[in-house]
Amino acid sequence: MLNRLKISIRTKITLGYIVIILCLLASVIILNNQISSLQKERNYIIKNDSNIHALTNRIEKHILDMESSQRSFVISGESSYLESYNESDEKWESDFNELYQIVKNKPTKQKLNEIKATIEHWVTTFGEPSIKLKKEKNVGALGELYKVGTGARDIETVRDQFESLRSEIIATMQAKVNELDKKNSIVALTLLGILVFISVVAIIIASGISRSIVKTLTEVTRTIQEITASKSNQKGRIHVSTNDEINALAVATNELLDALERREWLQLNIAEIVTKYQGISAITKLAETFLSEIAQKTQSSLGAFYVRETTDNHIQFVKKAAFADATDNVGIESFKLGQGLIGQCALEKKVLIYNDIPEDFRLIGTGLGKVPPKGIFIVPIIFENDVIAVVELATITSFNELQQELVKQVIETFGLTINSVLGRMEIVRLLNESRAMTEELQAQSEELQTQSEELQMQTEELTMINDQLEERTKEAELKSRELEQAKKELEESAEQLLLNSNYKSEFLANMSHELRTPLNSILILSEMLAENSQNTLSEEEAEFAKVIHSSGEDLLALINDILDLSKVEAGKLDISFDEMNMSEVPVQIEQTFAPVATKKNLQFYISKDENVVDIFYTDEQRFQQILKNLLSNAFKFTTQGSVHLDIKQLSEEQLTNNMQDVSADWLEIIVSDTGIGIPKDKHQLIFESFQQADGATVRKYGGTGLGLSICKELVGLLGGWISLQSSEGQGSTFTLTIPSLPNGIEEQKRLELAIHEVGATNELEELMEVLSETQDFSQQEVEVFQGKNILIVDDDYRNIYALKNALEKRGMNILVAKDGIECLDIMQANDEIDLILMDIMMPNLDGYETMSIIRKQMKITDLPIIALTAKAMKNDRDKTLEAGASDYISKPLNLDQLISVLRVWLVSKGSL
Repeated sequence: MLNRLKISIRTKITLGYIVIILCLLASVIILNNQISSLQKERNYIIKNDSNIHALTNRIEKHILDMESSQRSFVISGESSYLESYNESDEKWESDFNELYQIVKNKPTKQKLNEIKATIEHWVTTFGEPSIKLKKEKNVGALGELYKVGTGARDIETVRDQFESLRSEIIATMQAKVNELDKKNSIVALTLLGILVFISVVAIIIASGISRSIVKTLTEVTRTIQEITASKSNQKGRIHVSTNDEINALAVATNELLDALERREWLQLNIAEIVTKYQGISAITKLAETFLSEIAQKTQSSLGAFYVRETTDNHIQFVKKAAFADATDNVGIESFKLGQGLIGQCALEKKVLIYNDIPEDFRLIGTGLGKVPPKGIFIVPIIFENDVIAVVELATITSFNELQQELVKQVIETFGLTINSVLGRMEIVRLLNESRAMTEELQAQSEELQTQSEELQMQTEELTMINDQLEERTKEAELKSRELEQAKKELEESAEQLLLNSNYKSEFLANMSHELRTPLNSILILSEMLAENSQNTLSEEEAEFAKVIHSSGEDLLALINDILDLSKVEAGKLDISFDEMNMSEVPVQIEQTFAPVATKKNLQFYISKDENVVDIFYTDEQRFQQILKNLLSNAFKFTTQGSVHLDIKQLSEEQLTNNMQDVSADWLEIIVSDTGIGIPKDKHQLIFESFQQADGATVRKYGGTGLGLSICKELVGLLGGWISLQSSEGQGSTFTLTIPSLPNGIEEQKRLELAIHEVGATNELEELMEVLSETQDFSQQEVEVFQGKNILIVDDDYRNIYALKNALEKRGMNILVAKDGIECLDIMQANDEIDLILMDIMMPNLDGYETMSIIRKQMKITDLPIIALTAKAMKNDRDKTLEAGASDYISKPLNLDQLISVLRVWLVSKGSL
């Protein structure tokens, strides 16, 4: 901001003086406050000292008055002396309390307590007893009291104590006075320091202002000297950070240097271009060299060079060279005068520059994609007032004035060069034609002689090829038997893995049952102990029993979860589809979870649409288990806000064909909360066994991570699915979608629903977004992919569903294999496959082994195989290529990248 303000040298000096004046004002204010504070503190000391002396004198006077009044009463017996005694007694205590409040020093307060104790000792041991004895007229006891002499000693002690107290107070006051003197000295030194500081600041400001001015002038002088010594190499510039008169001088000097540098750049580049095309005798080579050089100098991304040709008195311009031409179709092949913008340029002999390019103009291709150009530059090359060539350039930025001037100056002499090259080429052409006719006559006689020799050689080659075919047939039969043996071994391995998985699930189920037997006794006995019906246990022991019972119930819930999970994995969980009254569900849920919501101070809302059917066919026990698990998680991970349960029936418009084939009635149950939420990268993880979002969640909220895994498996058995929408810190929404199935569900329909489930996941949403971006593709792309047979090898139905939709829309025929074994079976049965999309991580037989068998055992080396995997490390790419992959694409897939790779490999395969 300060750099943009123009501050003159006079303004800088004025600002320096203002800063010094402000520093002086600030120092005066600070010193005035210090002096005022010292004055107040001195006045306080004087006032406090006088008050303490007055109070000590009054207290001492009251004690002496009490002594004289007591002595007078004892001598005369007059009661009037007692009045004076009592009045002095009251006054000394009042003054003592006031003095005690004023004194702040602990040792002084200790002395006051000693004085008070001595006075009270005199009153209790001498003053009051003597008055009492006098009233009783007990002269003997009174005489004995005076003989002891305690009263006189106490009075003398009080006088000495008061004298010591005054001395101590005087010493304390003197110390405070000395401290104030020190502060006065500090203030004086502070004043001196401020004056020194202000002087230093003034010197620094003056030095800084003068140095900035001198430094700027020195920098300008040094830069000009360097430029002068560089022998016309004006690369340096004058950089001035200030915004004053010197800056204006630097800007004017830099503009002069820029003009000189532009002029030198033009001369240097013109000389380089002319040097490059000197000595070239072919028009095509000349056009390519000129186009390459001029494109580099002007930063053009696309270019075409047209040369004038006359055939039967018809003039047309033919393309001789192109720049950045990857497919040999940059620009039209030829044009006539007045045809299009380039033809109009040749007709009018004028340079044309366009910056508003239409959207359908040819895209500029790079290794990463294609981008539209931003500017077009069309230049006619004139020789003897005739246009003999036209150059067209395109750029993704725009052509600046310097680049335009370079092109215009180069073509002024380039027309003469083109004309001389064309003349030399015509002479060479005529010479070559005469030589060719002579050589042709000689070649015809030689051809007749060689034809007989070629016929004999072809006969020998056919015999050799026949022998080679027989050997290859035998090798193919041998490899086929080897593949059959490998297939059997893989099937046996797959059966063994399945058997081991079933053993594990049965073991978990048996262990869960075995653990329930002793746990049952623990729960019953701990509950009986917790009830303490006979009051034989203490409160602490009863509390111990409740803790044991609660822990046993938690363990029982965990065992039940493990039992359900093992049953699902082993395929032994019984699902009973029966009637369920949906009108009772909200009441049951509210009775169960309303106390939980009240205890956690949360809002709990339940809504059920009116169009929800009353009778719904499903497994009610498993339905309730899923619903309660989702609600329990919602309440557990929500500390404030609300939990919602919405029960809806899907309309016919919301049902897909697969869903309608399964059932006409579908429910959508939505459980949403305002809890901690789940990061998007953990959405799939939480549905796996023994998994939660992260370790902090386990430590804070507990749990085993089995609930959602069991819910996912149970929903699958009920014919539905669970989807999740959540962001960290913004709550979660679980959507349960299940059908009404009076007769249960068939395995085939469950498989179709598993594929359809992809539509409820975030991954499919991302894939469908990519698909929606590719609805418009060119007719040329359809012709490349039309009728091609693509084999997709993947165990994830979601990826299969997305890829199949995208590729079928481009006219490809899709075959699907769920693992490597099925891929090999399809390969043996179908030899018309054009390309394979191979996933790496698959059960039974992974992608590495499958590709290795295809390449090494089946000897299929020309079939393109594209590896698809979520791994993206460098060694993973090398490993896939070593296993036999033709190319490699990492997940998540970019559909444009996939289509580009497919086009390259399908075109290269078709050209073989």
